Amino acid sequence: MRTVLRDSSVSALVAGLIATLISYAGPLLIIFQVAAVAELPAALLSSWIWAISIGSGVLGIALSYYYKVPVIIAWSAPGSALLLTLLPGLSYAEAVGAYLMTALLLLLLGLTGAFDRLLKLLPPAITAAMLCGILLQFGMAVFGVLPQNPLLVLLMLLAYLLGRRFLPRYAIVLVLLTGLTIALWQGQVDTKLISWQLATVVWTTPVFSLQALLNVSVPLLLVALSGQFMPGMAVLRQAGYPLAASPLLTHSALGSAALAPFGCHGLNLAAITAAICTGKDAHPDPARRYIAGISGGVAYLLLGIFGGTLVALFSAFPRAFIAALAGLALFGAIAGALHSAMAEPKTREAALITLLLTSSGVSLFGLAAAFWGLTAGLLTHVVLTYKQNELTP
Repeated sequence: MRTVLRDSSVSALVAGLIATLISYAGPLLIIFQVAAVAELPAALLSSWIWAISIGSGVLGIALSYYYKVPVIIAWSAPGSALLLTLLPGLSYAEAVGAYLMTALLLLLLGLTGAFDRLLKLLPPAITAAMLCGILLQFGMAVFGVLPQNPLLVLLMLLAYLLGRRFLPRYAIVLVLLTGLTIALWQGQVDTKLISWQLATVVWTTPVFSLQALLNVSVPLLLVALSGQFMPGMAVLRQAGYPLAASPLLTHSALGSAALAPFGCHGLNLAAITAAICTGKDAHPDPARRYIAGISGGVAYLLLGIFGGTLVALFSAFPRAFIAALAGLALFGAIAGALHSAMAEPKTREAALITLLLTSSGVSLFGLAAAFWGLTAGLLTHVVLTYKQNELTP
């Protein structure tokens, strides 16, 4: 009996490590792309990675141990994607101010218990459409970089499809290993750039502006609630863990606010990686699966300490590898958001307008596409709903 329990505990430890690995294999790459587009110095990028890693690790360990539930905390991949188009238009200090404003708004929602009430006011199809519009460019980038290295990208795509067919939980790990092997075989990895480096921690004094609030804070808030906390709570409850949402939202917001000056753009409940730690494969006893949350948190801490090494490591790989891996890691999120956006006929037109406007990248009066997409979608929904109500006998 002790052997069975020991083996089960090992599986929980491994589940936590795999969940963390997947977080770094996909969502972290989006941050590298954002940093490249915004031309952030290596020190700020290293601090950013340190902040999100340490925050995810500390919160994951503390909440998992306290609740005896596998609470997996991670940074928002859709939120990172949103920054790809928004961060270049702001100073870094303004972006940090926007991160802090987002965290404080989330904290207010958590403390007042208004989380569920707010979500009911926003049609899920429209928020899903905004999320899909943000992520589309990453999915399209997989094929956009195809001419740069057809063999690498096509084999990574094949690995993804085979992984989804036979090992769906580990498809991204398979893609990562395939991409690494091909890139090394082709001699496209600049090993001279790889070195052991501790993370560089940089404090940035936040600057607050109305433009940053509307362009960054509001979209980040909506993406965090609809794209992370909602599916994250759904994963926990589906696994039989009836935790209240407000305390988890409050603690995540506190962690995000404390680490915002160091580059943390937001800490949220994980959904995709959380599913690895909450199922029977992690541990046959639901009461022992919290071990996966703790092991994943420890892995976050170790990788966060060596954030400089991660920066150097990913800088050594070709752009096609980074873009393909990031895009493939988001295929599931794109498909899920698109399905949610178009599933309900009554909100389909509003969702379509939201998706198209958000994905267009258009900017008007200093406000980004995500803001206009959401605004146009909500207005369309009101008009169509009002018309339908008026015509209903």
